[in-house]
Amino acid sequence: MRNRRTSGRTKAMSSIAFIGLGVMGSPMAVHLANAGHDVTGYNITPNKYGPLKEAGGSSADSIAEAVSGAEIVCVMVPDSPDVRDVLTGEDGVFAHAKPNALIIDFSSIRPDVTIELAEEASEKGFRLLDAPVSGGEAGAKNAALSIMVGGSAEDFAAAAEVFDHVGKTVVHVGPSGAGQTVKAANQLIVAANIQALSEAVVFVESYGVDVEAALEVLGGGLAGSAVLNQKRSNMLNRSFDPGFRIDLHHKDLGIVTAAARESGVVVPVGSLLAQLMAAARAQGDGGLDHSALLRGVERLSGRSTT
Repeated sequence: MRNRRTSGRTKAMSSIAFIGLGVMGSPMAVHLANAGHDVTGYNITPNKYGPLKEAGGSSADSIAEAVSGAEIVCVMVPDSPDVRDVLTGEDGVFAHAKPNALIIDFSSIRPDVTIELAEEASEKGFRLLDAPVSGGEAGAKNAALSIMVGGSAEDFAAAAEVFDHVGKTVVHVGPSGAGQTVKAANQLIVAANIQALSEAVVFVESYGVDVEAALEVLGGGLAGSAVLNQKRSNMLNRSFDPGFRIDLHHKDLGIVTAAARESGVVVPVGSLLAQLMAAARAQGDGGLDHSALLRGVERLSGRSTT
């Protein structure tokens, strides 16, 4: 159940289809192409192929074309309906991939949807792993993602040649759906950290404290976190170009609250965070990085936002 990365392995390079070349998918596909794999990408908007082609990959005009002949199919799209469309649509993976293809879904979606899709994949002769990631755009660009993987141990081992090149911490956490469950927990923790950091920034600013100095010392103590390290510059500079959009985190917190209700557990902080994220979207911040929760704290405090 632990990380089984085996760097330096000697193995023939694989033919890989990569569906979804957005903020996260594009650098991941590039890493695989740079590693020598034969990578064919498909994106619903055709203006995303430049980095992959520069790395030696190629583009396809459809999902069907991309997955034809591919040994491994990687998927990185926004939400549960998107994954379902990619896999089960008329032009989709199940209809056109080669038998026994290994499908790695890096998207963050509902655990119950993943379980349904894994069962359908198995019935059709495919192998499906749910492998949502954490680390944001920086983690994708630096091949330093944390990847939580659900599925069989055998399929997890078979996917190592992909995971080795896109992730740093790669852990098999259980059967199908387990990866998505752990990712939901991850998103709960990240949102809580961002909200607390936002409140701390506005709080120290209200007393005229040097915020940069404050964050430096906070980062060196128990309050330090990956969130503080990665998001401090966003908050100091009020620059919220999306590494991970509020729209997507809103979706993920919906997954958290729904799954918690289904399992009969209480997530009061998660419920509050879901409301704060929804408020940010209602104020037009959905396309901004999730560190823009800071703007919500400023609004609630009667301070101008930038």
